[in-house]
Amino acid sequence: MAKRSLQASDEGIRKAKQAFNHKGWTQEYLASQVGLDSRQPIWKFFTGKPVARQIFHEICLILELNPEDIVQRLESKPDEDLAFQQILKSKNSTVIDPLVNKVRAAHSEKIQNQCGTIRLLDVARNVELDELFVEVNVIEEISSQRWLDIADLQTFDNKALDKFNSEEVTTKRITGLQAIEKSSKLVILGKPGAGKTTFLQSIAILCNQGKFQSQRFPIFISLKDFAEKIHEYDKNPLLDYLIQEFSICQITPQELEQLLHEGKALILLDGLDEVADKNSNSINKIIRIFLDTFYKNIVIIACRIAYKHQKFKGFAEVEIAEFTKSQISTFANKWFTAFAKNNLRGRKTLASKFIETITLPENRLVQNLASTPLLLNLTCLVFQYLGDFATKRSEIYQQGLELLLVRWDEAKGIKRDEVYQNLSLSQKIKLLSYVAAIFFEKGEYFFEESKICQLIADYLYLLPNTSTDIEDLEVNSKAVLKAIELQHGLLVEQAKGIYSFSHLTFHEYFTAKNFVTNGDPNKLEQVVNHLMDKRWREVILLTSEMLRSFDNLFELMKQQIENLAIVDETLKRFLTWVMQKSSTVTSNYHPSAVRAFYFTLVLPPHYSLSGNQTLAISLDNHLTGKLALDLALDLALIHTIAISLALNPEIFCKRISALQLALDIDYLLQEHSSLYESLQRLKNELPSSQQNREILKAWWKSNGQSWTTQLKEAIAAHRQIGYDWQFSEEQLQLIQQYWEANRLLVYCFSNASNVTPNIREMIEETLILPPNTTEKYLVI
Repeated sequence: MAKRSLQASDEGIRKAKQAFNHKGWTQEYLASQVGLDSRQPIWKFFTGKPVARQIFHEICLILELNPEDIVQRLESKPDEDLAFQQILKSKNSTVIDPLVNKVRAAHSEKIQNQCGTIRLLDVARNVELDELFVEVNVIEEISSQRWLDIADLQTFDNKALDKFNSEEVTTKRITGLQAIEKSSKLVILGKPGAGKTTFLQSIAILCNQGKFQSQRFPIFISLKDFAEKIHEYDKNPLLDYLIQEFSICQITPQELEQLLHEGKALILLDGLDEVADKNSNSINKIIRIFLDTFYKNIVIIACRIAYKHQKFKGFAEVEIAEFTKSQISTFANKWFTAFAKNNLRGRKTLASKFIETITLPENRLVQNLASTPLLLNLTCLVFQYLGDFATKRSEIYQQGLELLLVRWDEAKGIKRDEVYQNLSLSQKIKLLSYVAAIFFEKGEYFFEESKICQLIADYLYLLPNTSTDIEDLEVNSKAVLKAIELQHGLLVEQAKGIYSFSHLTFHEYFTAKNFVTNGDPNKLEQVVNHLMDKRWREVILLTSEMLRSFDNLFELMKQQIENLAIVDETLKRFLTWVMQKSSTVTSNYHPSAVRAFYFTLVLPPHYSLSGNQTLAISLDNHLTGKLALDLALDLALIHTIAISLALNPEIFCKRISALQLALDIDYLLQEHSSLYESLQRLKNELPSSQQNREILKAWWKSNGQSWTTQLKEAIAAHRQIGYDWQFSEEQLQLIQQYWEANRLLVYCFSNASNVTPNIREMIEETLILPPNTTEKYLVI
């Protein structure tokens, strides 16, 4: 008979102390991890005194030690001890191992039925698990359990904020299978739709196939389904439930219990957070009783990260990490192979196009949104039907929010006890919009629990039939926060008492939603006041998409752009030149596109915006084809000036050929004989590129500056370009802001469905003109 208490050997004590010191814990902390109220059993363990068998095993498991290596064995003669080991080995090989194989084989079909397929929202058919599953990564440091302050989280640079991934400041990732190998008792935490259930299914299938933990057999239990049947069982409900399940497979209770006692099961408990509140305490107790009896088995519990579950002693916790770019790529390839309606080659082509499109800079927020399987499935669906992402990104975000706010729990058949059941869906959206806007305007992406609860309380106070008692509001606001975090995952605890929206995308969407639904015209003006702030760019875009009428927003944006030009005389003169120059060229392009073309063409060559034609092309995509002769000529001439300005005596010998080639534009000068003669004369003045380095160096040193001046004067005289505007750094920044603001305005009206043809034409006609020139167009 097994002893009820065990003690550590001298060598075992040495190993245990070494492991304990490596952890850096106190005995009190270790006691709390084991689930003890006192550290006395810990002291006894380290001093070699007997402690309860179960506690002995728990201490070893938490210290990641094998109890067999630590325990003090009974004194026996060597031949007796060897004989005992041989008996145990023989028992396992002749009785236990065949029994494991028998149970796995008998239960295999049930596991395959439970775990072999995945059902996705809005997809008509089930898909085999291995057709779509992507290996899961986990984080060993739970974000909500970190002791960080807002200053730590706010130290992200702009790139990190764009990505909005708090894992930048946490520990490295490991695979889910590695986590199970490290800890035989594990709680898998994750946001809604993070892939917790699918991960457990994959483990069950791998074990069922003998590819993982081959010496064990898998048991997969939906805790929601089990909780609905607990009234049918007595002393050990979970054991009785398993006996009933396995009896269908012709496995006797004695066989099942023997394997459970031997630790031969890989038990997967899914959806702890899905258990109704009325059954929650009972389920926790039932699990604890079962684990106290069958403590040798591997047990994995899946649960939403915000669910405040009972801490099961001896269990480690890990958090499912969001998808990396490579995981998104793998998932997309599998998704389109499984669901796209064209042939295999067409499916691969569509998958490649999806991956290429989602990684474009303009789609970075869609990519961030698609970091969980639930929302990545949505983006794949949208892309399959449209061949691209929706022009109005707000529509994708709205569908994603509908999944998280309503459909995900509905699809899983979960009926939660609504902590905030008096709030309608519309009120929930308004609440989140109110909170988002308040913090976004302050530039705060992370916020203390007390502050967000105060905002929720303020919102609840204004609702009809709501208690106005301060204490009630305080309690209710915290309950609402926890409910939003648990049920929808839209607000997440990034560190102890510090929250954020789960994605920057949602924070921006709800901020825009607040301005759109508020109905106060002054709110739109408030948005447009941030037109030059890059942080507000996405909010302004989303606002323009969701507004019923674009007219007021257009007027406000146009006025802000006008104000930029008014404050600087040089910029006004520059815009006047752009208008005059563009009116002299012959082309079929839209006039605003021609103005945008010249606006950046003549900027200093070293300036980052110089030659950037994205705004011009967005106004008229014909500019991507063969350029009209006037524009092509001016582009070539500006290129020649840029090469000349970059030369110095040291590099002239290496670049003279490039300069000569740049001047070889006779085909563009057929109707410009005077300019042709001037350029030909300058070209003839250049020395031969075959001369030696010193001669070329001396020539440019003596003649380079005057030659470049003559070049610029000839071009200015004939084409009215090449002027030295002598912009200051401040003016260049103002030009950058002006260009960015116009580009944003164009993007807004190009993607808004609420712009009439007349308004669109009016906007295009008034772009990139001097102040006051556009007034006649602004009567809407």
